[in-house]
Amino acid sequence: MNHRYRLYGLTLAAGEAVPGLEPSADAPGEPDVTLELRTAPEWVQQAQRLPAQRLHQLDAEPSTHDPAFFLTSYAADRFFGLSYTDGTEFMVDGQGRRIWGSWTEPWTKEDLTTYLLGPVMGFVLRRRGTTPLHASCAFVEGRAAIFCGDAQAGKSTTAAALALRGVPILCEDIAALQLADHGYHVEPGYPRICLWPDGVKKLMGFEDALPLLTPNWEKRYLPLDGRLANFQDQRSPLGVIYLLTSRSQKEDAPRIEGITPKDALLDLVQNTYMNWLLDRDQRAQEFSLLAHLVEQVPVRRIVPHSDPARIDALCRAIIEDAKCLPTSARAVAQPHWS
Repeated sequence: MNHRYRLYGLTLAAGEAVPGLEPSADAPGEPDVTLELRTAPEWVQQAQRLPAQRLHQLDAEPSTHDPAFFLTSYAADRFFGLSYTDGTEFMVDGQGRRIWGSWTEPWTKEDLTTYLLGPVMGFVLRRRGTTPLHASCAFVEGRAAIFCGDAQAGKSTTAAALALRGVPILCEDIAALQLADHGYHVEPGYPRICLWPDGVKKLMGFEDALPLLTPNWEKRYLPLDGRLANFQDQRSPLGVIYLLTSRSQKEDAPRIEGITPKDALLDLVQNTYMNWLLDRDQRAQEFSLLAHLVEQVPVRRIVPHSDPARIDALCRAIIEDAKCLPTSARAVAQPHWS
């Protein structure tokens, strides 16, 4: 396990390099999570012989070429199998400490990594007790600014637009929240933003202006390597949450509006990552966490314009709004559920 990485607040040790991640020089000691690839190790072979129960299934999505997904429990949640109909499969132990993954041709390790850095690590965070939001996050005016919204709402495109204007990015797709140092913080993810070709065209003028994520998929990525855009690689205090709504053709868009904590809570409940995993007690605890969060952290609603040419106005509005936030982090009272 001579490759070490930091993502979502965890140290990941792997036996071979993981595409999309940068090696971490400050990850000593025992890793939080180990990753093995290709040939199934003994612990995986043993797990696959245990009694199994299908827990969840997501159907294939033809519009995005996403395969169907299956979640299987082995030996009453001692292990979990996460498999896709394209032949990619993972095994995760119940504590979220060990991951094994494999793929079949014509798919590649780059293809496997798209699942690993998203759904698989989202699942691991859930097993380890972290609440992840389905969101992107930028480092604006010294604090984390989270962007939540439905699928195709523009979370990654907004983050990429800010990044191309000099704003460092903490994460995209998953924002891992931590309560520490008297406040909420967001952990850094990985140094790239994944974009569909139409998003690349809106930002760069051409659909092929950025490199492909994998040889087998049309999705591309903006590297956060210091050339076009920068990565914020340190945990950052959460300053604001923005909820992206449907695009508008009205002249006053893009605009940023206030929102009550009650309405913010109802939206955030729908925007936690893999919330279909939760049982009744876990849902109640997550609801309490989010209720506490919206009382402590400013929440805004963003109404983008449908014209891509107005993305620059949106970025300016976000930066100006962030400047108006309180200049120091508010001390956060410990929530009653901890």
